[in-house]
Amino acid sequence: MLAITDLAAEAIKSLTTDAELPEGSGLRISAPDPEQGLELSLAGQPATDDVVLSGEGVSVFLEPVVAEVLDDKVLDVQPVPGPEGEQELRFAIGPQEQPEA
Repeated sequence: MLAITDLAAEAIKSLTTDAELPEGSGLRISAPDPEQGLELSLAGQPATDDVVLSGEGVSVFLEPVVAEVLDDKVLDVQPVPGPEGEQELRFAIGPQEQPEA
């Protein structure tokens, strides 16, 4: 199952609050054109067949195909340089840390 870091949860909470979305809204990850990558958007509610991940006061809605692809991944937020040299925060998907045997 997709893991969500504390930083990503804070960012999602901030985005849904700033957008004044209703209770139960969240971040939706879809793949309208799989060759173009994933699309992240804010949603007031999940689509009928979305996989819903909830915790830390946030919800993430995943299209079924996306849920399968991201099963062993983690959603995080990372700083990247902006166009004018300032730091911007962007969502990033990476591998989950494997527990040491």
